[in-house]
Amino acid sequence: MTEKVFVFLGILFLVIGLIFILGNKYLGKLPGDVKIDKGDFKFYFPIGTSIVISIILSLVLFFVLKIKDLF
Repeated sequence: MTEKVFVFLGILFLVIGLIFILGNKYLGKLPGDVKIDKGDFKFYFPIGTSIVISIILSLVLFFVLKIKDLF
């Protein structure tokens, strides 16, 4: 049982690392992100990025709870 937990944690850390690596490249520049830059006024509201992060976290939690039921 301990081996399964370590394998799961390794995969989880791998996924989190990939999200951080790919996040710098793609997140924050998605369609739907509102960016207004007029002189001294700057406004940024990442709607598209928020939706993508929400979907990713929902899937991660879904799989975590499914794996938790197996133990």
